[in-house]
Amino acid sequence: MPTKYIFFTGGVVSSVGKGVTAAALGRTLKERGFKVAVQKLDPYINVDPGTMSPYQHGEVFVLDDGAETDLDLGHYERFIDIRVSKVSNFTTGQVYAEIISKERRGDYLGGTIQVIPHITNEIKRRIGLVAKTTGADIVLVEVGGTVGDIESQPFLEALRQLRTEVGRENVLFVHVTWLPYIGATGELKTKPTQHSVAALRSIGISPNMIIARSDYPVDDELCEKIALFCDVDKKAVIPMVTSKVLYEIPLLIERAGMAEYVLKMLGLQTLQTPDWTEWENLVNEVKREKPTVRVALVGKYVELHDAYMSVREALKHAALAAGVEVQIEWVHSADLEKDKGWDIIQKVDGILVPGGFGSRGTEGKIMAARYARENKVPYLGLCLGMQLMCIEFARNVLGLEDANSSEFDRTTQHPVIDLMLEQRAITDMGGTMRLGLYPCVLQPGSKAAAAYGVEHIEERHRHRWEFNNNYRALFEQAGMVFSGLSPDGKLVEIAEIRDHPYMVGSQFHPEFLSRPNRPHPLFVGFMKAVAERAGGKHA
Repeated sequence: MPTKYIFFTGGVVSSVGKGVTAAALGRTLKERGFKVAVQKLDPYINVDPGTMSPYQHGEVFVLDDGAETDLDLGHYERFIDIRVSKVSNFTTGQVYAEIISKERRGDYLGGTIQVIPHITNEIKRRIGLVAKTTGADIVLVEVGGTVGDIESQPFLEALRQLRTEVGRENVLFVHVTWLPYIGATGELKTKPTQHSVAALRSIGISPNMIIARSDYPVDDELCEKIALFCDVDKKAVIPMVTSKVLYEIPLLIERAGMAEYVLKMLGLQTLQTPDWTEWENLVNEVKREKPTVRVALVGKYVELHDAYMSVREALKHAALAAGVEVQIEWVHSADLEKDKGWDIIQKVDGILVPGGFGSRGTEGKIMAARYARENKVPYLGLCLGMQLMCIEFARNVLGLEDANSSEFDRTTQHPVIDLMLEQRAITDMGGTMRLGLYPCVLQPGSKAAAAYGVEHIEERHRHRWEFNNNYRALFEQAGMVFSGLSPDGKLVEIAEIRDHPYMVGSQFHPEFLSRPNRPHPLFVGFMKAVAERAGGKHA
Protein backbone atom coordinates (compact mmCIF):
# COMPACT_ATOMS: atom_id res chain seq x y z
CA MET A 1 0.00 0.00 0.00
CA PRO A 2 1.44 3.42 -0.91
CA THR A 3 1.96 5.83 1.95
CA LYS A 4 -0.93 8.22 2.42
CA TYR A 5 -0.31 11.85 3.36
CA ILE A 6 -2.58 14.27 5.23
CA PHE A 7 -1.37 17.88 5.10
CA PHE A 8 -2.62 20.41 7.67
CA THR A 9 -2.59 24.11 6.83
CA GLY A 10 -3.80 27.02 8.94
CA GLY A 11 -5.95 29.99 8.11
CA VAL A 12 -6.99 33.39 9.56
CA VAL A 13 -4.74 33.32 12.67
CA SER A 14 -1.86 31.27 14.04
CA SER A 15 -2.16 29.09 17.16
CA VAL A 16 -5.55 27.94 15.91
CA GLY A 17 -5.02 24.33 16.99
CA LYS A 18 -3.49 22.57 13.97
CA GLY A 19 -1.13 20.56 16.17
CA VAL A 20 -3.84 19.30 18.50
CA THR A 21 -6.13 18.56 15.54
CA ALA A 22 -3.40 16.58 13.76
CA ALA A 23 -2.57 14.70 16.98
CA ALA A 24 -6.23 13.93 17.69
CA LEU A 25 -6.88 12.70 14.14
CA GLY A 26 -3.71 10.63 14.41
CA ARG A 27 -5.14 8.96 17.50
CA THR A 28 -8.43 8.13 15.74
CA LEU A 29 -6.53 6.58 12.82
CA LYS A 30 -4.29 4.59 15.16
CA GLU A 31 -7.42 3.27 16.90
CA ARG A 32 -8.49 1.93 13.50
CA GLY A 33 -5.34 -0.15 13.19
CA PHE A 34 -3.14 2.10 11.03
CA LYS A 35 0.49 2.86 11.73
CA VAL A 36 0.63 6.64 12.01
CA ALA A 37 3.55 9.09 11.88
CA VAL A 38 3.43 12.87 12.31
CA GLN A 39 5.66 15.74 11.18
CA LYS A 40 5.78 19.50 11.84
CA LEU A 41 7.25 21.93 9.30
CA ASP A 42 8.38 25.18 10.94
CA PRO A 43 8.84 28.19 8.64
CA TYR A 44 11.32 30.16 10.76
CA ILE A 45 14.98 30.43 9.74
CA ASN A 46 16.37 29.33 13.11
CA VAL A 47 17.90 25.87 12.74
CA ASP A 48 15.82 24.63 15.67
CA PRO A 49 13.97 26.15 18.65
CA GLY A 50 16.81 25.24 21.03
CA THR A 51 18.27 28.76 21.12
CA MET A 52 14.95 30.62 20.83
CA SER A 53 13.38 32.50 23.73
CA PRO A 54 10.54 30.56 25.39
CA TYR A 55 8.61 33.85 25.37
CA GLN A 56 8.57 33.68 21.56
CA HIS A 57 8.33 29.97 20.97
CA GLY A 58 7.04 28.23 24.08
CA GLU A 59 8.78 25.12 25.36
CA VAL A 60 11.40 23.12 23.50
CA PHE A 61 10.28 19.49 23.30
CA VAL A 62 13.25 17.09 23.41
CA LEU A 63 13.07 13.68 21.71
CA ASP A 64 14.79 10.36 22.43
CA ASP A 65 17.43 11.06 19.77
CA GLY A 66 18.21 14.49 21.24
CA ALA A 67 16.39 16.61 18.67
CA GLU A 68 15.18 19.94 20.08
CA THR A 69 11.76 20.40 18.52
CA ASP A 70 8.49 22.31 18.47
CA LEU A 71 6.03 21.87 21.34
CA ASP A 72 3.45 20.39 18.94
CA LEU A 73 5.53 17.20 18.93
CA GLY A 74 4.56 16.88 22.58
CA HIS A 75 0.91 16.84 21.51
CA TYR A 76 1.70 14.16 18.93
CA GLU A 77 3.40 11.92 21.48
CA ARG A 78 0.85 12.42 24.24
CA PHE A 79 -2.25 11.93 22.08
CA ILE A 80 -1.08 9.16 19.74
CA ASP A 81 1.20 7.54 22.35
CA ILE A 82 4.16 7.18 20.00
CA ARG A 83 7.83 8.16 20.17
CA VAL A 84 8.79 10.42 17.29
CA SER A 85 12.30 11.16 16.01
CA LYS A 86 14.24 14.10 14.57
CA VAL A 87 12.74 13.55 11.08
CA SER A 88 9.38 14.61 12.56
CA ASN A 89 10.35 18.28 12.77
CA PHE A 90 12.38 20.51 10.49
CA THR A 91 12.72 24.22 9.86
CA THR A 92 13.43 26.55 6.96
CA GLY A 93 16.80 27.12 8.63
CA GLN A 94 17.68 23.42 8.39
CA VAL A 95 16.61 23.28 4.74
CA TYR A 96 18.68 26.31 3.73
CA ALA A 97 21.67 25.15 5.81
CA GLU A 98 21.62 21.82 3.95
CA ILE A 99 21.36 23.44 0.50
CA ILE A 100 24.07 26.01 1.22
CA SER A 101 26.37 23.28 2.57
CA LYS A 102 25.93 21.29 -0.65
CA GLU A 103 26.54 24.39 -2.76
CA ARG A 104 29.76 25.15 -0.87
CA ARG A 105 30.98 21.58 -1.48
CA GLY A 106 30.32 21.99 -5.20
CA ASP A 107 27.55 19.39 -5.32
CA TYR A 108 25.55 21.50 -7.78
CA LEU A 109 28.46 21.82 -10.23
CA GLY A 110 28.18 25.59 -10.42
CA GLY A 111 24.46 25.65 -11.12
CA THR A 112 22.23 28.48 -9.93
CA ILE A 113 20.52 27.57 -6.63
CA GLN A 114 16.84 28.55 -6.50
CA VAL A 115 13.81 28.12 -4.27
CA ILE A 116 12.29 25.99 -7.03
CA PRO A 117 13.49 23.31 -7.47
CA HIS A 118 16.33 23.12 -4.93
CA ILE A 119 14.59 24.28 -1.74
CA THR A 120 11.30 22.53 -2.56
CA ASN A 121 13.13 19.31 -3.44
CA GLU A 122 14.88 19.33 -0.07
CA ILE A 123 11.54 19.89 1.69
CA LYS A 124 10.01 16.95 -0.20
CA ARG A 125 13.03 14.78 0.62
CA ARG A 126 12.63 15.47 4.33
CA ILE A 127 8.90 14.74 4.22
CA GLY A 128 9.67 11.44 2.50
CA LEU A 129 12.10 10.48 5.28
CA VAL A 130 9.22 10.06 7.73
CA ALA A 131 7.62 7.22 5.78
CA LYS A 132 11.03 5.64 5.09
CA THR A 133 12.17 5.65 8.71
CA THR A 134 8.85 4.71 10.35
CA GLY A 135 7.13 2.51 7.77
CA ALA A 136 3.92 4.43 8.53
CA ASP A 137 0.73 3.79 6.58
CA ILE A 138 -0.39 7.39 7.05
CA VAL A 139 1.84 10.44 7.57
CA LEU A 140 0.23 13.58 9.00
CA VAL A 141 2.17 16.74 8.16
CA GLU A 142 1.45 20.07 9.86
CA VAL A 143 2.65 23.30 8.21
CA GLY A 144 3.44 25.94 10.81
CA GLY A 145 2.14 29.47 10.48
CA THR A 146 -0.78 30.73 8.40
CA VAL A 147 -1.58 30.65 4.68
CA GLY A 148 -0.41 33.97 3.23
CA ASP A 149 2.77 34.14 5.35
CA ILE A 150 5.74 34.68 3.04
CA GLU A 151 7.77 32.21 5.12
CA SER A 152 5.37 29.33 4.44
CA GLN A 153 5.27 29.67 0.66
CA PRO A 154 8.14 27.23 -0.15
CA PHE A 155 6.53 24.59 2.11
CA LEU A 156 3.13 24.96 0.43
CA GLU A 157 4.68 24.85 -3.04
CA ALA A 158 6.53 21.67 -2.07
CA LEU A 159 3.27 20.10 -0.90
CA ARG A 160 1.58 21.09 -4.15
CA GLN A 161 4.35 19.34 -6.09
CA LEU A 162 4.28 16.31 -3.79
CA ARG A 163 0.57 15.80 -4.39
CA THR A 164 1.28 15.21 -8.08
CA GLU A 165 4.36 13.06 -7.46
CA VAL A 166 2.78 10.60 -4.99
CA GLY A 167 -0.66 10.68 -6.64
CA ARG A 168 -3.66 12.81 -5.79
CA GLU A 169 -5.47 9.73 -4.46
CA ASN A 170 -2.77 9.45 -1.75
CA VAL A 171 -2.99 13.04 -0.48
CA LEU A 172 -5.55 14.93 1.59
CA PHE A 173 -5.41 18.62 2.49
CA VAL A 174 -7.03 19.68 5.77
CA HIS A 175 -7.38 23.42 6.35
CA VAL A 176 -7.79 24.46 10.00
CA THR A 177 -9.35 27.89 10.22
CA TRP A 178 -10.80 30.27 12.80
CA LEU A 179 -14.34 31.66 12.86
CA PRO A 180 -14.26 35.06 14.59
CA TYR A 181 -17.22 36.03 16.76
CA ILE A 182 -18.65 39.53 16.40
CA GLY A 183 -20.02 40.49 19.80
CA ALA A 184 -22.06 43.44 18.52
CA THR A 185 -24.17 41.25 16.24
CA GLY A 186 -23.76 37.97 18.14
CA GLU A 187 -22.66 36.00 15.09
CA LEU A 188 -19.75 33.95 13.76
CA LYS A 189 -18.23 35.15 10.49
CA THR A 190 -17.03 32.88 7.67
CA LYS A 191 -15.53 35.58 5.43
CA PRO A 192 -11.95 35.24 6.83
CA THR A 193 -12.18 31.49 6.17
CA GLN A 194 -13.28 32.14 2.60
CA HIS A 195 -10.33 34.49 2.10
CA SER A 196 -7.79 32.04 3.52
CA VAL A 197 -9.13 29.23 1.30
CA ALA A 198 -8.95 31.60 -1.70
CA ALA A 199 -5.30 32.34 -0.79
CA LEU A 200 -4.59 28.60 -0.63
CA ARG A 201 -6.28 27.96 -3.96
CA SER A 202 -4.33 30.79 -5.58
CA ILE A 203 -1.13 28.75 -5.08
CA GLY A 204 -2.71 25.62 -6.51
CA ILE A 205 -4.00 23.85 -3.40
CA SER A 206 -7.69 23.20 -2.83
CA PRO A 207 -8.47 21.88 0.66
CA ASN A 208 -10.41 18.61 0.86
CA MET A 209 -11.60 19.30 4.38
CA ILE A 210 -12.08 22.35 6.59
CA ILE A 211 -11.90 22.33 10.38
CA ALA A 212 -13.95 25.31 11.56
CA ARG A 213 -12.51 26.31 14.95
CA SER A 214 -14.58 28.50 17.23
CA ASP A 215 -15.20 29.45 20.84
CA TYR A 216 -18.94 29.30 20.11
CA PRO A 217 -21.25 26.57 18.70
CA VAL A 218 -21.18 26.30 14.90
CA ASP A 219 -24.59 25.46 13.40
CA ASP A 220 -25.40 23.46 10.26
CA GLU A 221 -26.28 26.55 8.28
CA LEU A 222 -22.80 27.96 8.83
CA CYS A 223 -21.19 24.66 7.78
CA GLU A 224 -23.29 24.66 4.60
CA LYS A 225 -22.17 28.20 3.84
CA ILE A 226 -18.49 27.27 4.30
CA ALA A 227 -18.96 24.18 2.10
CA LEU A 228 -20.60 26.26 -0.65
CA PHE A 229 -18.12 29.12 -0.71
CA CYS A 230 -15.00 26.99 -0.17
CA ASP A 231 -15.97 24.21 -2.61
CA VAL A 232 -15.88 21.22 -0.24
CA ASP A 233 -18.49 18.61 0.69
CA LYS A 234 -20.79 19.52 3.55
CA LYS A 235 -19.52 16.40 5.38
CA ALA A 236 -16.00 17.76 4.97
CA VAL A 237 -16.71 20.83 7.11
CA ILE A 238 -16.00 19.76 10.69
CA PRO A 239 -16.98 22.27 13.40
CA MET A 240 -14.53 22.15 16.30
CA VAL A 241 -15.62 24.18 19.31
CA THR A 242 -12.98 24.92 21.94
CA SER A 243 -13.12 22.21 24.60
CA LYS A 244 -12.45 22.69 28.30
CA VAL A 245 -10.89 19.20 28.30
CA LEU A 246 -7.95 18.94 25.91
CA TYR A 247 -8.07 15.13 25.78
CA GLU A 248 -11.72 15.14 24.72
CA ILE A 249 -10.76 16.33 21.23
CA PRO A 250 -10.10 12.83 19.77
CA LEU A 251 -13.59 11.83 20.97
CA LEU A 252 -15.10 14.97 19.39
CA ILE A 253 -13.35 14.17 16.12
CA GLU A 254 -14.62 10.59 16.35
CA ARG A 255 -18.22 11.73 16.88
CA ALA A 256 -17.93 14.16 13.97
CA GLY A 257 -17.06 11.26 11.66
CA MET A 258 -13.81 12.89 10.56
CA ALA A 259 -11.71 9.71 10.55
CA GLU A 260 -14.19 7.74 8.43
CA TYR A 261 -14.44 10.59 5.93
CA VAL A 262 -10.63 10.85 5.73
CA LEU A 263 -10.27 7.10 5.12
CA LYS A 264 -12.93 7.19 2.42
CA MET A 265 -11.17 10.06 0.64
CA LEU A 266 -7.87 8.17 0.80
CA GLY A 267 -9.42 4.92 -0.44
CA LEU A 268 -8.80 3.09 2.83
CA GLN A 269 -10.96 0.90 5.03
CA THR A 270 -10.86 0.58 8.81
CA LEU A 271 -8.59 -2.29 9.85
CA GLN A 272 -10.07 -2.72 13.33
CA THR A 273 -12.98 -1.40 15.37
CA PRO A 274 -11.86 1.55 17.51
CA ASP A 275 -11.94 0.93 21.25
CA TRP A 276 -12.33 4.21 23.09
CA THR A 277 -13.05 2.69 26.50
CA GLU A 278 -9.77 3.75 28.11
CA TRP A 279 -9.89 7.21 26.53
CA GLU A 280 -13.51 7.78 27.55
CA ASN A 281 -12.68 6.72 31.11
CA LEU A 282 -9.80 9.20 31.06
CA VAL A 283 -12.04 12.07 29.92
CA ASN A 284 -14.76 11.13 32.42
CA GLU A 285 -12.16 11.14 35.19
CA VAL A 286 -10.97 14.60 34.10
CA LYS A 287 -14.57 15.87 34.27
CA ARG A 288 -15.35 14.19 37.59
CA GLU A 289 -15.48 16.55 40.54
CA LYS A 290 -12.45 15.96 42.76
CA PRO A 291 -10.78 17.66 45.71
CA THR A 292 -8.53 20.50 44.53
CA VAL A 293 -4.85 20.78 45.42
CA ARG A 294 -2.67 23.80 44.71
CA VAL A 295 0.81 23.56 43.25
CA ALA A 296 3.08 26.58 42.76
CA LEU A 297 5.01 26.43 39.51
CA VAL A 298 7.95 28.75 40.21
CA GLY A 299 9.46 29.74 36.88
CA LYS A 300 10.92 32.65 34.97
CA TYR A 301 8.70 32.46 31.87
CA VAL A 302 5.35 32.06 33.65
CA GLU A 303 3.72 34.88 31.65
CA LEU A 304 3.56 32.41 28.72
CA HIS A 305 2.14 29.15 30.02
CA ASP A 306 3.16 27.37 26.80
CA ALA A 307 6.78 27.72 27.96
CA TYR A 308 5.91 24.94 30.44
CA MET A 309 3.44 23.00 28.30
CA SER A 310 4.72 19.49 29.09
CA VAL A 311 5.17 20.28 32.80
CA ARG A 312 1.59 21.52 33.01
CA GLU A 313 0.24 18.42 31.24
CA ALA A 314 2.38 16.05 33.35
CA LEU A 315 0.95 17.65 36.51
CA LYS A 316 -2.57 17.10 35.20
CA HIS A 317 -1.80 13.46 34.30
CA ALA A 318 -0.40 12.79 37.79
CA ALA A 319 -3.33 14.56 39.45
CA LEU A 320 -5.72 12.14 37.71
CA ALA A 321 -3.71 9.22 39.10
CA ALA A 322 -3.85 10.74 42.60
CA GLY A 323 -7.60 11.39 42.35
CA VAL A 324 -7.33 15.17 42.71
CA GLU A 325 -7.76 18.30 40.62
CA VAL A 326 -4.56 20.35 40.37
CA GLN A 327 -4.75 24.12 40.40
CA ILE A 328 -1.46 25.53 39.15
CA GLU A 329 -0.37 28.81 40.73
CA TRP A 330 2.02 30.53 38.34
CA VAL A 331 4.69 32.28 40.43
CA HIS A 332 7.43 34.38 38.84
CA SER A 333 10.68 33.48 40.57
CA ALA A 334 12.00 37.06 40.23
CA ASP A 335 8.99 38.26 42.23
CA LEU A 336 10.02 36.12 45.20
CA GLU A 337 13.35 37.98 45.24
CA LYS A 338 11.37 41.23 45.59
CA ASP A 339 9.34 39.80 48.46
CA LYS A 340 6.27 39.34 46.25
CA GLY A 341 4.31 36.14 45.71
CA TRP A 342 5.05 34.63 49.12
CA ASP A 343 1.39 34.72 50.07
CA ILE A 344 0.83 32.14 47.30
CA ILE A 345 3.84 30.00 48.26
CA GLN A 346 2.65 29.84 51.87
CA LYS A 347 -0.80 28.54 50.87
CA VAL A 348 0.09 25.89 48.27
CA ASP A 349 0.29 22.14 48.84
CA GLY A 350 3.36 21.59 46.65
CA ILE A 351 6.14 23.48 44.86
CA LEU A 352 7.53 22.64 41.42
CA VAL A 353 10.61 24.34 40.00
CA PRO A 354 11.09 23.61 36.28
CA GLY A 355 14.13 23.92 34.02
CA GLY A 356 15.58 27.10 32.58
CA PHE A 357 18.80 28.85 31.59
CA GLY A 358 20.53 32.00 32.76
CA SER A 359 20.82 33.62 36.17
CA ARG A 360 17.65 35.75 36.11
CA GLY A 361 15.22 34.58 38.77
CA THR A 362 17.43 31.78 40.11
CA GLU A 363 17.72 33.24 43.60
CA GLY A 364 13.91 33.26 43.82
CA LYS A 365 13.84 29.58 42.88
CA ILE A 366 16.47 28.86 45.55
CA MET A 367 14.29 30.68 48.09
CA ALA A 368 11.31 28.54 47.04
CA ALA A 369 13.41 25.37 47.47
CA ARG A 370 14.47 26.51 50.95
CA TYR A 371 10.86 27.15 51.91
CA ALA A 372 9.87 23.67 50.68
CA ARG A 373 12.72 21.98 52.59
CA GLU A 374 12.23 23.83 55.88
CA ASN A 375 8.43 23.56 55.87
CA LYS A 376 8.24 19.96 54.58
CA VAL A 377 6.26 21.04 51.52
CA PRO A 378 6.42 18.47 48.67
CA TYR A 379 8.91 19.67 46.05
CA LEU A 380 9.75 18.51 42.54
CA GLY A 381 12.75 20.02 40.78
CA LEU A 382 13.31 19.49 37.06
CA CYS A 383 16.82 19.93 35.61
CA LEU A 384 17.71 23.44 36.89
CA GLY A 385 15.12 22.84 39.62
CA MET A 386 17.26 19.96 40.90
CA GLN A 387 20.48 21.97 40.64
CA LEU A 388 19.05 24.91 42.61
CA MET A 389 17.73 22.51 45.25
CA CYS A 390 21.34 21.31 45.68
CA ILE A 391 22.69 24.88 45.82
CA GLU A 392 20.12 25.75 48.51
CA PHE A 393 21.13 22.65 50.51
CA ALA A 394 24.82 23.58 50.25
CA ARG A 395 24.22 27.13 51.45
CA ASN A 396 21.74 26.56 54.24
CA VAL A 397 22.47 23.03 55.49
CA LEU A 398 26.19 22.65 54.80
CA GLY A 399 26.99 26.31 55.54
CA LEU A 400 28.74 26.91 52.21
CA GLU A 401 27.42 30.46 51.94
CA ASP A 402 28.63 31.31 48.43
CA ALA A 403 27.77 27.91 46.92
CA ASN A 404 26.49 28.31 43.38
CA SER A 405 26.56 26.99 39.86
CA SER A 406 29.48 28.01 37.68
CA GLU A 407 26.80 28.88 35.11
CA PHE A 408 25.83 31.86 37.28
CA ASP A 409 29.05 32.64 39.17
CA ARG A 410 32.36 31.55 37.65
CA THR A 411 34.29 32.75 40.69
CA THR A 412 32.31 30.89 43.37
CA GLN A 413 34.49 29.02 45.88
CA HIS A 414 31.96 26.20 45.99
CA PRO A 415 30.73 25.29 42.48
CA VAL A 416 28.42 22.50 43.64
CA ILE A 417 26.99 22.60 40.11
CA ASP A 418 29.67 22.71 37.42
CA LEU A 419 30.02 22.49 33.64
CA MET A 420 30.23 18.92 32.38
CA LEU A 421 33.77 17.98 31.33
CA GLU A 422 32.75 17.14 27.76
CA GLN A 423 31.07 20.57 27.44
CA ARG A 424 34.12 22.66 28.24
CA ALA A 425 35.56 22.90 24.73
CA ILE A 426 32.21 23.66 23.07
CA THR A 427 31.61 27.17 21.75
CA ASP A 428 28.42 26.83 19.66
CA MET A 429 25.16 27.19 21.59
CA GLY A 430 22.73 25.30 19.35
CA GLY A 431 22.29 21.52 19.60
CA THR A 432 25.44 21.00 21.70
CA MET A 433 24.02 20.17 25.14
CA ARG A 434 23.69 16.69 26.62
CA LEU A 435 20.50 15.93 24.75
CA GLY A 436 18.17 12.96 24.45
CA LEU A 437 17.64 9.61 26.11
CA TYR A 438 20.21 8.36 28.67
CA PRO A 439 20.09 5.47 31.16
CA CYS A 440 19.90 5.83 34.93
CA VAL A 441 20.24 3.33 37.78
CA LEU A 442 18.03 3.87 40.84
CA GLN A 443 19.18 3.29 44.41
CA PRO A 444 17.09 0.71 46.35
CA GLY A 445 15.02 2.13 49.20
CA SER A 446 14.85 5.63 47.76
CA LYS A 447 11.72 7.63 46.99
CA ALA A 448 12.67 7.57 43.30
CA ALA A 449 12.96 3.76 43.29
CA ALA A 450 9.60 3.48 45.07
CA ALA A 451 7.99 5.78 42.49
CA TYR A 452 9.33 3.90 39.46
CA GLY A 453 9.14 0.36 40.86
CA VAL A 454 12.13 -0.66 38.68
CA GLU A 455 15.89 -0.33 38.98
CA HIS A 456 16.88 0.80 35.47
CA ILE A 457 15.21 3.70 33.64
CA GLU A 458 15.86 5.87 30.57
CA GLU A 459 14.97 9.55 30.51
CA ARG A 460 15.34 12.57 28.22
CA HIS A 461 17.96 15.20 29.04
CA ARG A 462 18.76 18.78 28.07
CA HIS A 463 21.61 20.31 30.09
CA ARG A 464 25.26 21.39 30.17
CA TRP A 465 25.88 21.63 33.92
CA GLU A 466 25.86 18.78 36.45
CA PHE A 467 26.29 18.10 40.14
CA ASN A 468 29.96 18.41 41.16
CA ASN A 469 31.04 14.99 42.50
CA ASN A 470 33.67 16.61 44.75
CA TYR A 471 30.78 17.50 47.07
CA ARG A 472 28.91 14.20 46.91
CA ALA A 473 30.17 12.72 50.20
CA LEU A 474 29.56 15.98 52.09
CA PHE A 475 25.95 16.15 50.84
CA GLU A 476 25.26 12.51 51.67
CA GLN A 477 26.56 12.92 55.23
CA ALA A 478 24.10 15.82 55.73
CA GLY A 479 21.03 13.89 54.58
CA MET A 480 20.83 14.14 50.79
CA VAL A 481 20.38 10.91 48.85
CA PHE A 482 21.63 10.62 45.28
CA SER A 483 18.99 8.13 44.31
CA GLY A 484 19.62 8.01 40.57
CA LEU A 485 23.05 7.75 38.95
CA SER A 486 24.36 7.14 35.46
CA PRO A 487 25.38 3.45 35.00
CA ASP A 488 29.06 4.35 35.51
CA GLY A 489 28.16 6.16 38.74
CA LYS A 490 29.72 9.43 37.57
CA LEU A 491 26.63 11.57 36.93
CA VAL A 492 23.97 12.44 39.50
CA GLU A 493 20.60 11.98 37.81
CA ILE A 494 18.23 12.20 40.81
CA ALA A 495 18.72 13.85 44.19
CA GLU A 496 16.33 13.69 47.13
CA ILE A 497 16.28 14.72 50.77
CA ARG A 498 16.03 11.79 53.15
CA ASP A 499 14.12 13.53 55.95
CA HIS A 500 11.32 15.01 53.87
CA PRO A 501 7.87 13.84 52.69
CA TYR A 502 8.91 14.32 49.05
CA MET A 503 11.73 16.59 47.97
CA VAL A 504 13.05 15.14 44.73
CA GLY A 505 14.97 16.67 41.85
CA SER A 506 15.91 15.12 38.52
CA GLN A 507 18.68 16.24 36.17
CA PHE A 508 16.54 14.98 33.29
CA HIS A 509 13.11 16.18 32.12
CA PRO A 510 10.51 13.59 33.18
CA GLU A 511 7.67 15.71 31.81
CA PHE A 512 8.54 14.74 28.22
CA LEU A 513 7.59 11.09 28.79
CA SER A 514 4.34 11.61 30.71
CA ARG A 515 1.15 10.42 29.01
CA PRO A 516 -2.47 11.14 29.99
CA ASN A 517 -3.19 7.44 30.54
CA ARG A 518 0.34 6.67 31.80
CA PRO A 519 1.53 9.51 34.05
CA HIS A 520 5.21 9.84 34.89
CA PRO A 521 6.25 8.09 38.15
CA LEU A 522 8.12 11.09 39.61
CA PHE A 523 5.11 13.35 39.01
CA VAL A 524 2.78 10.71 40.49
CA GLY A 525 4.97 10.43 43.61
CA PHE A 526 4.99 14.20 43.91
CA MET A 527 1.24 14.54 43.43
CA LYS A 528 0.45 11.82 45.96
CA ALA A 529 2.59 13.68 48.52
CA VAL A 530 0.79 16.91 47.58
CA ALA A 531 -2.63 15.26 47.99
CA GLU A 532 -1.58 13.81 51.35
CA ARG A 533 -0.45 17.21 52.60
CA ALA A 534 -3.64 18.86 51.33
CA GLY A 535 -5.77 16.19 53.02
CA GLY A 536 -3.93 16.73 56.27
CA LYS A 537 -4.41 20.49 56.06
CA HIS A 538 -8.13 20.17 55.42
CA ALA A 539 -8.80 17.32 57.85
